[in-house]
Parts: sequence; structure tokens; C-alpha cells
Amino acid sequence: MNYYLLDTCINGVAADGSGVFLPLEDNGTPEWDAYKTWLSEGNTPLPAPEPEPAPVLTTEQKLEAAGLTVAELKALFGLP
Repeated sequence: MNYYLLDTCINGVAADGSGVFLPLEDNGTPEWDAYKTWLSEGNTPLPAPEPEPAPVLTTEQKLEAAGLTVAELKALFGLP
């Protein structure tokens, strides 16, 4: 299990991709007990991973994602 320290919780992620979210303060659950054991073994939670940056889309790509074309948008607003 790897643990990540987030702003609002602790995220535990197992090798198989399953995971658990823990509150920042011990709530007495078995998951928190496992986290405390993991810490006592000398482990340290990792910082939260940086989110992937949002792709930069052109106006045409944004319209296409919304199901529109430039021609349809112009027609909608009565533009030449």
C-alpha cells in the first residue's frame, strides 16, 4: 500500500489499484490502524501527485467537443 497525503484526507492505494480514503485524524477504523502500523515501520506518506494539466484546445476543438461546428455557431448567432 502506498499512502498519499492530500489536503483534506489520506489516500491509500494498493498495488492492484484499489484504495481507501482516510480522514486526516485517526477515526479508530481498521484502515487507520493499518496506516499507523505502516507509519511505525518507518514509512512516510508521499505528497499528492500533481494533476495532469488540462489540454489546450483550439476554438474549433472546443466547439467540436460541445457537438457544434463553427458554421453552426455562426448560424445560431446569425453571423456571416
